[in-house]
Amino acid sequence: MNFVFISPNFPEAYRWFCVRLRENGVNVLGVGDAPYDFLHPDLKWALTEYYRVDSLEDYDQPLRALGHFTGRYGKIDWVESNNEYWLELDARLRTDFNITTGPKAHEIGKYKSKLAMKEYYKKAGVPCARCAPVTDLEAGLAFAREAGWPVVVKPDNGVGAVATWKLENEGDMERFFKALPETPYLMEEYISGSVTTYDGICDSKGEVLFAASHVTRNSIMDMVNKHVPTYYYVDKEVPPDVEAAGKATLKAFGAASRFFHLEFFRLTRAKAGLGEVGDIVALEVNMRPAGGFTPDMLNFSQSADVYRIWADMVAFDQQRHTYNGPHRYCVYAGRRDENRYDISLGELEARCGNRARLFTRMPDALAGTMGNQVAIACFDCLEDVEDFVQAAFRLREE
Repeated sequence: MNFVFISPNFPEAYRWFCVRLRENGVNVLGVGDAPYDFLHPDLKWALTEYYRVDSLEDYDQPLRALGHFTGRYGKIDWVESNNEYWLELDARLRTDFNITTGPKAHEIGKYKSKLAMKEYYKKAGVPCARCAPVTDLEAGLAFAREAGWPVVVKPDNGVGAVATWKLENEGDMERFFKALPETPYLMEEYISGSVTTYDGICDSKGEVLFAASHVTRNSIMDMVNKHVPTYYYVDKEVPPDVEAAGKATLKAFGAASRFFHLEFFRLTRAKAGLGEVGDIVALEVNMRPAGGFTPDMLNFSQSADVYRIWADMVAFDQQRHTYNGPHRYCVYAGRRDENRYDISLGELEARCGNRARLFTRMPDALAGTMGNQVAIACFDCLEDVEDFVQAAFRLREE
């Protein structure tokens, strides 16, 4: 099997996808813009060959890379990056090389367009917020009058809460339209809720091989735009209503042979037409792993190896390993260099003792959303999670 991994060096933990593939006997071929000498030694071991390009943005360059690999190794069986930024590139390459193990260019829109996602959520029977394409000020005001203030504006094709804002009133709306971005935007009714996810891996028939769920209580928009404390935790178990909504969504999308990251709101305030407090409402679909160090957090929480589970799906279309270890809450705290905290990252790690899992730096490309300083630990109860979060974000008194 010939597997081409796009940008296998970023984030650095993605080397484990390649390592696990190589351990399964897969011929792993890398295409990226990093110099070969900059690759992690584990990644160098995993790759049969690495084709460096000056830019993955210039389609002709990765196109030539796959042409080279085809000439040297034969037909390519898989192309994947597991990275939101390159999903369209992956799909375009699959189309041009007739690779059938993932979505092609004409299919990728339903995974990238937030507006397109709505129809599939409806098909799945999962409620979703009303929305409309952003056109002009009058249409925006009309939507806000119908849906009620505040409203949310977000890129139709975007990741998480990047370039997403809450408009509280007509003044906010007027300021938004005066600086209207050139990219297509959506306007959506505002929902009060925490974000809960359905993360995992499905096989070629769409059957779930592994699943977990993480919870983000603070507004993700506020984390990005206002730099409120950035934290979330992986739950011990997947709540039954999240599992039901997640599986229905996967079926509606026809997802297959994918790592998936499905986001939902759990309402903290009842919303007419959507549900009562505690109900599940659709947010967005991502057909790739959750960002940052979340794959590692899934491993820490569930005593699993998602890199191996994914590689087994690719090579054998089944899960070949069982994981019977303890389940724990795994919490992430992303601290920002701009703040003066009561204790250092090293002191926080020392307080955690054997519950500490990963304390490091976030790559600059992800720090705007996730924070600069990474603190990840596991606990057996939510009270300990809350104590950890308070200690992590307590500011130093001047």
